Amino acid sequence: MQLTSFAALALAAPANALIRFSCSQLVVDRIDPLVNPGMVPSPHLHQIIGGNSLNVTMDPAKDMPGESTCTSCQFTEDTSNYWTAVLFFRARNGTFKRVPIRPNVGFDAADGGMTVYYMQNGLADYQQRSKVTAFKSGFRMLIGDVMARTDDEANKYKQVTYTCLQDMSTRFPETKNLPNKPCPAGIMANIRFPTCWDGKNLDTADHMSHMSYPANGTFDSQGPCPSTHPVLGNIEIFHRPFLALITESRGCSVPVPQLMYETIWDTRQFNDPKDWPEDGSQPFVWSMGDHTGYGSHGDYLFGWKGDALQRTMDTPCYVTCPTLTTQSIANQNKCKIDRTVKEDIDSWLPEIPGSPTISKKY
Repeated sequence: MQLTSFAALALAAPANALIRFSCSQLVVDRIDPLVNPGMVPSPHLHQIIGGNSLNVTMDPAKDMPGESTCTSCQFTEDTSNYWTAVLFFRARNGTFKRVPIRPNVGFDAADGGMTVYYMQNGLADYQQRSKVTAFKSGFRMLIGDVMARTDDEANKYKQVTYTCLQDMSTRFPETKNLPNKPCPAGIMANIRFPTCWDGKNLDTADHMSHMSYPANGTFDSQGPCPSTHPVLGNIEIFHRPFLALITESRGCSVPVPQLMYETIWDTRQFNDPKDWPEDGSQPFVWSMGDHTGYGSHGDYLFGWKGDALQRTMDTPCYVTCPTLTTQSIANQNKCKIDRTVKEDIDSWLPEIPGSPTISKKY
């Protein structure tokens, strides 16, 4: 069998890339184009970043790069959309206040949003030696379970975690539950997406079954993919995305990047213990009503222009790359869209938008 041109391109150049970039807030809205396409309003609030072609349906055939006139991400070639739930503080009197998002290290002027990573090896591996192949147009995925409320349920999603920031450089330890004490610099929510693909589907009905974590270990430890996911794909080679490998019958292999989000919830204004529940429990609640933190989740719709992501992952670079156009943070802050659902999300509120059932009664 001959290598397809797709695989040959990926093998042609050394891949030493890890990209880390800021995406400012595009909109905070009660829509969910992946799980609840067309539903207005959706059950709970999300904070969304990326290209301004976002709408409530996001048909898989949509030309996101062609329809976007701006992106809230630093690299103008990236018109993907990324989103998570929204964190609220619950006061002792039962009212709720949306927690703002704090810019990450190096992106001080960013207007909320997230830090996004694409990696071919673990985050701590500065060499990033693996070769990679990028996602394909129409690819989308979800990780996490909005209904998870126990450690056992959350452990199905190995790398959806929190870091209680002592300062802006804190990265360890990570927990599955929301921190149970005040965090001096805020709470970082970490979303690392699964690292193995079934090789066939750009999406599935639950937006997760086409993806899997390694059979044992993690992406960072280069754990092997399960037998269900390194399967023969539609380009006639085996795929194991993200940590994964694409293996041709003659033994060639190409890794694919892992996607990671970091969101820093600026909880500093809510750190006075006198404002926390009298029983000493933590006061933060996700927009779907989860006070445990186990229901954290992230959504992704791939929308890079042409082969921009592939060219970048084929280029020796770290954090920023010469293959991409970097706009100023001031310009990325300007990329906004109007909210579809007109409701108060900024005041002290008697209930969270959508009136979700709170998993803990105060």
